Amino acid sequence: MLKIWGRTNSINVQKAMWAVGELGLAHERIDAGGRFGGLDTEEFAQMNPNRRIPVIDDEGTVVWESHSIVRYLAAKYGAGTLWPTDPGERAKSEMWMDWTLADLQPAFIGVFWNLYRTPEEQRNWKVIRQGIARSAILFKMLDKHLEDKPFVGGQMLTIGDIATGAQLYRYFELEIDRPELPNVEAWYARLKEREAYRTHVMVPFDELKGRTGF
Repeated sequence: MLKIWGRTNSINVQKAMWAVGELGLAHERIDAGGRFGGLDTEEFAQMNPNRRIPVIDDEGTVVWESHSIVRYLAAKYGAGTLWPTDPGERAKSEMWMDWTLADLQPAFIGVFWNLYRTPEEQRNWKVIRQGIARSAILFKMLDKHLEDKPFVGGQMLTIGDIATGAQLYRYFELEIDRPELPNVEAWYARLKEREAYRTHVMVPFDELKGRTGF
């Protein structure tokens, strides 16, 4: 059976779990990281020398890094759905996955860490304001992309939506200034209709408030 190590309120674990949910895969999730610990054991290091979550073991195939996990699961179990079989169509999703990893998530995670996870007296407001401004620019770029399509890759949910859409719940839940994003908001509404998204991404993150230790 597929095994997944990670805590439910980790955004990177949520990407993997959302993919698992969409694919309907039987699995066992093992709490790891954060207050659960377990990342400093030699057993875990043998799976992932970076000692980070998520990690999966699919009947002996071990994969770490959330986007690699999503790609692997979709390629193996979701050909024609989450994983477009045409390379050109798949590239439309994969480039937004890489954009999320290189641009969107670093910008927004800086806001989340400095505003939400950092104790109020330690917050760096210059960094927070810069992160909010940068996130707004990037989300407006995404909003433009979604003008004529319901999902990131086109007409159906794919791996691109999973990487990028995992950011939305926290972005819209935080009390920050946001630009008008009608197409992103419509896309978010479509994602919220999906059981796997509600179950694995719309996870309360109150436990993380003011906690920089994990």
